[in-house]
Amino acid sequence: MPRNFPSQLAAALFWLLHFLPLPALAAIGNAFGRLLYLLGRRRRSVAKINLDLCFPELTAAEREKLAKDHFRMLGRSILERSLLWWGRRERLERMIRMTGAEKLRAALDAGKPVILLAPHFVGLDAGGVAVAMRFDSLSMYAEQANPVFDRLLLDGRRRFGDQLLLTRQDGIRATVKAMKSGRPFYYLPDINTRRREAVFVPFFGVPAATTDGLSRLARVAGAVVLTCVTRVLPGGQGYITEIGDAWENFPTADATADTARMNAWIEAAVRAMPEQYYWVHRRFKTRPDGETRLY
Repeated sequence: MPRNFPSQLAAALFWLLHFLPLPALAAIGNAFGRLLYLLGRRRRSVAKINLDLCFPELTAAEREKLAKDHFRMLGRSILERSLLWWGRRERLERMIRMTGAEKLRAALDAGKPVILLAPHFVGLDAGGVAVAMRFDSLSMYAEQANPVFDRLLLDGRRRFGDQLLLTRQDGIRATVKAMKSGRPFYYLPDINTRRREAVFVPFFGVPAATTDGLSRLARVAGAVVLTCVTRVLPGGQGYITEIGDAWENFPTADATADTARMNAWIEAAVRAMPEQYYWVHRRFKTRPDGETRLY
């Protein structure tokens, strides 16, 4: 048996899912999410710790319900990637609506580099497709350990338009150059960062190791920052990607204050749909000196 045969078989089964109507795929995704909650002990533990830290005002039963709701959303987002990778463009345009595209177009037409601040909600891949169908854009890419799914992910992100994927090794110069050429940067900075690359700013009142890259990139490139949040709609209604207004008075000379502002905005967005944030990520893994591990 070829080494990659199990992955190729899984990819073939995954491909078959994109033929299903979205309501049916959403229902299967919800069931898959419930299974992930039951079987994924490690990720379930991470999500519960995060929710305990971020929502102490909720009861234990309310946080458990939120965790289960999150896993159902997570299951949907995983299976619905089959549509993002293989669905026809016409279908995806109906499935992923966008509001605020005129704000992005106006900034680009004015010759301004643009950063799209896209937090880690479960619909972020759909949001990336929504942007790619309308604009030649830029995003970061991390190589996947599995070569079969690495190729699927790469091909899926390059399906529409002229999309540029950079890695961390390409550096800030390549990123700035691409933005200045007119590519909006679909940027996801809300992940745990190593201590030597981080500033500690509050996220739900907890010091979180956070990159100050949004402030630094905006300053170096002379870029404007527009928010970009993608919401999973109930049942089979699809997604909506919402592009917000350009941030005023950003960046400032204080990168740490800018980063705290970013986290505060993300926190407010999370509170509007808490079940859709990516709680299975160890957001508080890196701790300030002297603090004990949380996971």
